[in-house]
Amino acid sequence: MKKNILKLATLGLGLMTIFGLSSCDDDDMMMMENSMEKTITFENIVAPKDFVESGSFQGTNTPVIMPGESVSVKFSAGKAQSLMFATMYSASKDWFFASKQPGIKLFDANGNAITGDVSSEVLLWDNGTKDNTTGTAQSNPIAQVPGVTASQLVKLNLSYDIMKSEFTLTITNTSGGTANATPLSPGVWAVSNYNGSQLLNSAPFFTPNTLSNPEITDIAQMGDITKMVMKLNANTGIMTGLSPALVVVYNGNQNPIYQLGQLDSGNGLKEVAQTGDVMKLQTTLKALPNVKGVYIAGNAPVAPGSKVMTNFSYTSGDKIAYVTMFGFSNDWFYANEQNIDANTTGDLTSKTALFDSGTGVNQYPGAGNRQALFGGTPQTESIVISKIGTQYPVPAVQNVLKVTVN
Repeated sequence: MKKNILKLATLGLGLMTIFGLSSCDDDDMMMMENSMEKTITFENIVAPKDFVESGSFQGTNTPVIMPGESVSVKFSAGKAQSLMFATMYSASKDWFFASKQPGIKLFDANGNAITGDVSSEVLLWDNGTKDNTTGTAQSNPIAQVPGVTASQLVKLNLSYDIMKSEFTLTITNTSGGTANATPLSPGVWAVSNYNGSQLLNSAPFFTPNTLSNPEITDIAQMGDITKMVMKLNANTGIMTGLSPALVVVYNGNQNPIYQLGQLDSGNGLKEVAQTGDVMKLQTTLKALPNVKGVYIAGNAPVAPGSKVMTNFSYTSGDKIAYVTMFGFSNDWFYANEQNIDANTTGDLTSKTALFDSGTGVNQYPGAGNRQALFGGTPQTESIVISKIGTQYPVPAVQNVLKVTVN
C-alpha cells in the first residue's frame, strides 16, 4: 500500500528523479522483506468428566450408620448443579436410599442456596435384583418402594458457605423406633459437571424404571461401594472452557499483559480472567508505545475439543505474549510465563502456566456460584498475581491447553 501511494504521489508531482524513486522502492522492499507472519493456535484438549466432585461416606465408629447416628459431607456447587447420593437400606434384600434424579436441588429459581431440612428429596428404591421376601434373584427394573416414606427414616440437612459456594450435607439415620428401623451402609455422592448449558450426567447412579447396573446392585444388595467408588474416581475431574485468546506482539523484556507478584494493573486483565472479555485489554495494549500489534483468536468460548487461531505479523527482535481465561474459574488465566521470541515455531505449551489474577475470591473450579459459568460475579479481592497451586485438583496445563505456532 505504501509503495502504491508513493508511486501515485510521484506521478502527480512529476518532481522525483529516477534515482530517488528507485531508492524509495528499495527501502519499501526491505520493509516488506523484514515483516514476517506466523499462525498461533490455541486448542482446548481437556477430557470432560461426568462429575466435578465425588466421594464416599461412612459411620464414625463403624462403617455402618446406625439409627441415631449422623454423617456429613462437604461439596461445592453452582446454581445449575445438584447432589446425588446413595446408601443401602441394610434391613432389606436390595433396597437403597437415593435422591431423585438428577439429585438434590441446591438452588432456587433465583439462584439462592437452599438450606435446612431437605429430607423430602430422598426416596427409597427397590433395585429389582432380589425377591424382597426370599432373596432369590430377579431381573426387574428399579422402582420406588411403595408404602414407605423415606424422609421418616433418613433426615437430610443442608448448610451453605456463600463465600466458598460450599455445602455441607448432614445425613441422620432417624429410622430408630419405626417399623422400618435399619442401619445405613457406607454411601457415595457426586456432583455432575456443568458445561454452561446442561449437566454432563443427569442420571449419575441409575435410571428409574430400567434394569440396575453392577455398581448400584452391589450397594443395594451388600452395602458395598467399591465398584461405584472406582467408577466415580475414573469419571471425576475438573474441566473448563477457554475464552478467545489475545496475542500481543511487542518490543522489550517486560510482558505487557501481566507481571507476576504484582497487583492487577487495571489494563483489562481482570476482565479476561473473570469473564473472558478481551476488549479492554486489547484497547489498552494498542496504546502502548512498545506494542507492535494485538490479535484475537476466536470470538466465542472454546469448548473441549475445539480450537481457535490467528495470524500475527512481526519483525526481527519482536516478542509475543498471550492470555486466555480458564473459563470455569472466578479469575484465572493461562499465559506464557517466559518471554517468547516472535520468530519461535512449534509447541509453546511448556512455556504456559495457569495464574490467579488476584481480583476475585476463588471457588471450586466448575462448581462456584459466583463464577461466570453460572452467571455470577466474583467476590472482590486485591492480591498479587500468582501461579495456581495445589488447593484444587486442577489438571496440568498440558492436559487442558495446547499452544502452537507455525
